[in-house]
Amino acid sequence: QVQLVESGGGLVQAGGSLRLSCAASGRTFSPYTMGWFRQAPGKERESVARITWSDGSTYYTDVAKGRFSISRDNAKRTVYLQMNSLKPEDTAIYYCAYYSGTGSRYEYWGQGTQVTVSS
Repeated sequence: QVQLVESGGGLVQAGGSLRLSCAASGRTFSPYTMGWFRQAPGKERESVARITWSDGSTYYTDVAKGRFSISRDNAKRTVYLQMNSLKPEDTAIYYCAYYSGTGSRYEYWGQGTQVTVSS
């Protein structure tokens, strides 16, 4: 019903910046929140940030505070993650996800985009 495609990942040096995009498609698109998650090798998946679609309110976990910024473009059905001051520990596969507002889990996930930060 909803397809999510991330893009913008790549290799960047520590201290650099990267902007991730997540474009949604499908017959309907009415999320309550859209979120960014990441998973590094040997670690569990963790939340990075989320944005409430109706009013654009944002929430960040500790890994993102002060460095990352989530935003949305309603017309483009796209959510962004601007990442600044990147560190090697930010290296992970980054996923976007869609939460409808009902139920206990995000219903749709993208395929992920690799972010690699070199020292």
